[in-house]
Amino acid sequence: MKKLAALVALALAGCAAGGRMDDHQRAFLGSAAEPSKVIATELAFARMARDKGTWTAFRETAAEDALWPSPGWVNVRQSLRRAPDPAQAIVWEPDSVTLSCDGSFALSTGPATYPSGKRTRFATIWQRQDDGRYRWVLDQGFDLEPGYRKPEMIGAEVARCGERRHGPPPRARRGLAWQSGQSDDGTLRWATELKPDCARTFVVHARRDGATVEVFRRDAAPPPVPASGAPPSCPA
Repeated sequence: MKKLAALVALALAGCAAGGRMDDHQRAFLGSAAEPSKVIATELAFARMARDKGTWTAFRETAAEDALWPSPGWVNVRQSLRRAPDPAQAIVWEPDSVTLSCDGSFALSTGPATYPSGKRTRFATIWQRQDDGRYRWVLDQGFDLEPGYRKPEMIGAEVARCGERRHGPPPRARRGLAWQSGQSDDGTLRWATELKPDCARTFVVHARRDGATVEVFRRDAAPPPVPASGAPPSCPA
């Protein structure tokens, strides 16, 4: 645990450095995935929610084109533009992260507790930006597994590399439909099926030992029908 704490502290220092990188620096940092940096970013996100407010933290850490289901896909920053922070923050922490080989994208997941006491499992896709820091592009919530027990350590996995690219990594992509996508090197892929009744299935695949295998799957039931009004529906 001491080793993990040291890695997280080092990554947090790097996140705070700020500034844009030139292509030489980007090529160096883009040569390998850094699970500790994603863990540190997720922990800092959760701490910001407690210190500054839940929706403030979501706005400040999301990419400009980040999406979440509400219940259909909506732009996060636009949907939270005037949302006041709740009196009590949502509290969460990751229990697992999975990165692409090149570190361009990562999945973080773990338990979250709402002020009401409701517990869920979040699943967030993070994208490395041109300055080397991570912002999230997709966030979803699911029921927490019955009998969940917190692991002793945060799990970390890096997808196996395919053919190595030469030169600096590509610039961070913008304006995509982030509910489904893949990392720059194709070693991490995710897809969300949004059904007409707004039920969801989210699946993540990663490359392992020369094959692409499923590493995460969760289902979300349709949202409850409002006391007055028609049941929610989501476009295909």
